[in-house]
Amino acid sequence: MLTKELIGLIGNASGLSKKETEQLLSTTTAVVRENLMAGNVIQLQGIGSLEVKERKERTIVHPQTGERTIAPSKKQIAFKPVNNLKDTLKNI
Repeated sequence: MLTKELIGLIGNASGLSKKETEQLLSTTTAVVRENLMAGNVIQLQGIGSLEVKERKERTIVHPQTGERTIAPSKKQIAFKPVNNLKDTLKNI
């Protein structure tokens, strides 16, 4: 789904204008991003949670040459859906 489609669906469901909905989504995105950068967990009721996790350093092997290298540790965003959403997705 594109951002324009999401804005249209939220606007229709909430009764807000397109401009108001776009501003709301932009502000929400900025607040979520800012809090993730600060290391906070974002819990979205009925959907799941977002958090930044540290991926440990690991050894990787090049499939063609067999050369081993070390992939450095890095931070990445992890999403954990709520249980009822996981159960619903299993039945699709």
